[in-house]
Amino acid sequence: MQEVERLLGSAAAGRGGALQLCGAPGSGRSTLLREAAARAEGWTVHALPGHAAERSLPLAALHRLLPVSAGETLLDQLRTASEHRPVLLLLDDAHLLDAPSARAVAHAARRVGTDRIAFLAAGPPGLELFPARHLGPLPDEECRALLSVHAPDLTGDVAVTLIELSGGNPAALTDLARSLSPEQRRGYAPLPDTLPPDSPLRHRLHAELAGLPAVTRDLLRLAACDPPPPLPVLLAHCRLDDLAPAEQAGLITVDDDRVSFGSPIARAVAYREMVAAARRTAHLALAESSAAHGRGLDALLHRAAATGGEDPALAAALTRAAAPATPSQATEAFRYAAQLTPDPLARDAALLDAARAAWLAGRPHRATQLLRSAEQSATQHEFTTRREARPPAVRSAETRLRARGLAAEMRPEDPASREILMDVAAEIGDADPMTALDALSLAGEATCFAGERDRYVTLAHRIVAGRRGTESPATAMAYHHVAGLAELAVGREDLAFGRFRRELALAGDVAEPMPLIRASTAGILVGDARSAVSAAGRAAVLARAGGAHSLVPRALELVALAEMASGDYDAATTAALDGAAIARSTGQSALTGTHLGLLAVLAALVGDRDDGQERIRAATGTEQARPLCEWALALLDLVDGRPLPAAVRLHTIAAGPPGRGSVLLRVAVVPHLLEAAGPEPALNPVAAAFDDWAGRTGQDGWLALRDRCRALRTRDGEAAEEHFHAALRRVGEGGFPRAHTELLYGRLLRRRRRHVAAREHLRRAAETFRLLGAEPWAAQSARELRAAGERSGPEMITAAPVRGDRDAVLTAQQQRIATLVAEGATNREVAQELHLSPRTVDHHLRNVFARLGVRSRTEMAHLLAAG
Repeated sequence: MQEVERLLGSAAAGRGGALQLCGAPGSGRSTLLREAAARAEGWTVHALPGHAAERSLPLAALHRLLPVSAGETLLDQLRTASEHRPVLLLLDDAHLLDAPSARAVAHAARRVGTDRIAFLAAGPPGLELFPARHLGPLPDEECRALLSVHAPDLTGDVAVTLIELSGGNPAALTDLARSLSPEQRRGYAPLPDTLPPDSPLRHRLHAELAGLPAVTRDLLRLAACDPPPPLPVLLAHCRLDDLAPAEQAGLITVDDDRVSFGSPIARAVAYREMVAAARRTAHLALAESSAAHGRGLDALLHRAAATGGEDPALAAALTRAAAPATPSQATEAFRYAAQLTPDPLARDAALLDAARAAWLAGRPHRATQLLRSAEQSATQHEFTTRREARPPAVRSAETRLRARGLAAEMRPEDPASREILMDVAAEIGDADPMTALDALSLAGEATCFAGERDRYVTLAHRIVAGRRGTESPATAMAYHHVAGLAELAVGREDLAFGRFRRELALAGDVAEPMPLIRASTAGILVGDARSAVSAAGRAAVLARAGGAHSLVPRALELVALAEMASGDYDAATTAALDGAAIARSTGQSALTGTHLGLLAVLAALVGDRDDGQERIRAATGTEQARPLCEWALALLDLVDGRPLPAAVRLHTIAAGPPGRGSVLLRVAVVPHLLEAAGPEPALNPVAAAFDDWAGRTGQDGWLALRDRCRALRTRDGEAAEEHFHAALRRVGEGGFPRAHTELLYGRLLRRRRRHVAAREHLRRAAETFRLLGAEPWAAQSARELRAAGERSGPEMITAAPVRGDRDAVLTAQQQRIATLVAEGATNREVAQELHLSPRTVDHHLRNVFARLGVRSRTEMAHLLAAG
């Protein structure tokens, strides 16, 4: 709307212009035209919509507007009208204008200069009339806001599914939300796979399809089938030119390898407009051409879609083909296998496999529905076989238990899930040790709860005792991980560290995301940040490449934690920003909150109060993020020179109830707690535990923090200097942590009247903080410098920006903002992407301009493009 407002403002001021809004049907292009007309109060507004029936009649549209036949005459009449008041010409569905009228309007629009005339057109992406603004899908945040208006009681996974189905199309979202029953809104009933029959958008799309040539309609029906046929398969049934009318209408785009619909909902409508017999014929045709092009799984899926009854052979083939497939493809393969098999036990197993694949693919609602189907099927089978054959009844009970375990796996942050996971491990551990190991790995936080610790340890020892020593590296890693957690639970840290290190040593031999995610956790628990980053980074890459979208934010959480522990805050920020976006898109609200909490801590670590508080507000309501938010608030208290409230917050974390990530948090907050509280005897047990853990890691970074903590705990000035000296001699500490140690050491030296030595450390601290964009900490260092007798103040370490300096160092967040703005995003769009306010984005953007030595968005975009 901003560009529309600019067009109207310029025209009102005597600088006429033209703009076309291009988007798929339902994207809001017509709504924006209506909004423009409403805002043009006191204007002369002419509406000139295109009509398919008039498209072949030369100048039909122009004659509806004015009795003229040439562009100059049209412009003359518009100029005459604009002498009295500004003129707005609206052209909705401009792609349906007859060609001579369209040329006449374009001719007039090119010649407005100092006239008070605005031309505003709307049409599909292929429209070439005026300078264009593409209306893409709504961002997820705006989709959720729109859904909350029409269905405020939607669950998170239902909202994710509707956003995916609509493709971010606002009209589709509105029609879908209004059509849901209470059961569907809460996730208890299957969701629709297309628009409701009374949907205005559905009628619009139906009319668009009906207006196409018959051969084009037939091809779109083939293209709408699932799985979508790639272009080479589709071209076995058509010529490329046959698709041109649909592309010109904005219904599809054609690239080198496939045909894409303007939105998933347009594809769904095109598919559902076919009668059942036509759908079966389309799938059989695609099965044949897919097989001819070597696309075996696609051919099987199309055959399954065309099959009405049972087909055990096809079900078995689908099950075999699903194993190496992406989670998205595997979901459909297993689902069809469940429909086609006559064996109830095989059907239940296929439904469970389909649910797991759906969850990995980032489709939580679909996974939940498949789990319910599996439980219902198993319950029915158990009831009918209980008196006839006990083994099938037992296996049906196991199916129900596995279904509950998978549901718990999807919600590992829920305390009830941990109990279910241990139930699964206890019941099936002897028959299926790998599943039991997976369950115990996910339930690992239960080791922190006194009431569950003994049970966990007993189960872990029982499962681990069955290890034969001939397992694959991934399985061996799972055994070491569970054994390590059990040793940690009973306080045998040395044995736990040994197990976790053996797990890490095997990580290079596996290429599966889940074992690497566990290995990254092990790396964090033993303080090996580099190994943790390596394992989690590989897990994220493998999960992305394999379509396991739900695992990506889990891996990125560990990358962010490990990078933060190593002092690379920019890398941690990048990982957490990506993780928050992916977690939200896959319906993992608790994990979204965790990433936002991490972003709050990262902002607070560098003293960024605005970002920190906004991320805290964004994470509010997520229980898992609460300790992280408290940590962030405590850090901001430290920045403001309020150590007492900071100490209270940090002590609450260190001594509070266990939760997700609590082991790491209890370690990570100790240096800040001791900084805030000083040599407080009551904290000796916490400090001693940190000393022991840091020493066991053997990592220079943690040993440096241990030395710093020892300096903060002692009241002996000489001893404190020795400890600070030891910390700064460690080669592993760098970046922000080292600068913070320099600041604390410089402060101690100043208070001991060692001003010359103090200034040396405080200068280094101030320089590093400024390079890292940690201005509040740089200001603290500058104040300490002045108190230590430094005369030149902070100016001496502030270099003037070099105009057009593309090599200037930006923080990770500044780089993300600069890239988004250079790509054309507004401040509001950047704010939604990064979970900030537009005001804060504007503040960051001014800092980016200053660092790069530019004065405008255009200059910045040119500079970044040149780099």
